[in-house]
Amino acid sequence: MPRITINAELLTFPDTLTVAELLRQLGRDPKRLAVEVNEVVVRQQEQGGHRLSEGDRVEIVTLVGGGEPQEPPVDRPLRIGPFTFRSRLFTGTGKYATYDLMRDSLAASGCEVTTVAVRRERLVDQQGRNLLDYLDLKRYTILPNTAGSFSADDAIRHARLARELLSNLGNPGADWVKLECLADKKTLLPDPIDTLRATEVLVKEGLRVLVYTTDDPVLAKRLKEAGATSVMPAGSPIGSGQGVLNPNNIRIILEYLKDGDPEYPVIVDAGVGTASDVSAAMELGCDGVLLNTAIASANDPVRMAWAMRYACDAGRLAYLGGRIPKKLYATASSPMEGRIAASGG
Repeated sequence: MPRITINAELLTFPDTLTVAELLRQLGRDPKRLAVEVNEVVVRQQEQGGHRLSEGDRVEIVTLVGGGEPQEPPVDRPLRIGPFTFRSRLFTGTGKYATYDLMRDSLAASGCEVTTVAVRRERLVDQQGRNLLDYLDLKRYTILPNTAGSFSADDAIRHARLARELLSNLGNPGADWVKLECLADKKTLLPDPIDTLRATEVLVKEGLRVLVYTTDDPVLAKRLKEAGATSVMPAGSPIGSGQGVLNPNNIRIILEYLKDGDPEYPVIVDAGVGTASDVSAAMELGCDGVLLNTAIASANDPVRMAWAMRYACDAGRLAYLGGRIPKKLYATASSPMEGRIAASGG
């Protein structure tokens, strides 16, 4: 009755047996296993002739791990006022070399919302072509933008004109506006006082205001209290490509604005430079990212639009999945259980 150690467990058998017979007794498929006897691998074609003896040490191993699902887990849609969207990436329409390139880039990004500035020079190019001819108004919800406004009064005028224009076009974007009220032309940072004042006026007029603001958590609270449908803190100055410079402030904004209102939309707006910036913003727990320059001014805008699309999805999945805590020392990723015995053991 030979005694044989199998995977560190001492077992007794009534008769001697080969490796192949052992595997049959254990109900194991040899194609899915590798076998070592006394620290020497016994190949599958040799197992029928390799007879085990008293005191042999056998290791039987297989692969461990898991597959991946064919589709990512279902996420709730993004809700902003009465609107519902699957994509959490918002894009702009400015700075493209041609309208054709803009159209192709928007399609590659997978966005459902795109911003349009309401200014005469933004609507018609040098060839007399209209921007709206290149936007599928059945596919995209237009988010009119008060870009270029340096006072509350100018921003309010732009918003009113945008509502009229999009109402005439029958686009649902007539009901909302992206409010930008800038302080100066060098930094293009928001003027906090005029931004708050314009928000209060436009909310009273029935518009749903998505407001571009700094990463000041106190101002963000004031804007929400004023009725803003969404607060959109800047990651960094418009077009700077610096990404999210102050993630701690974004975290505090998220904490403040979602306290008791977890689905309130907070969207990082401006400063994105590349795909990793989008992922970083989404991993903080932001509900979306709005960008323009990072795609339009890239060497290959269509390719970058695809990158931004995947980065937004990846960042959102990572946030929902929950990152592991950072540690000083290592933690083995492969299971410690089931290891073969140490050599010479």
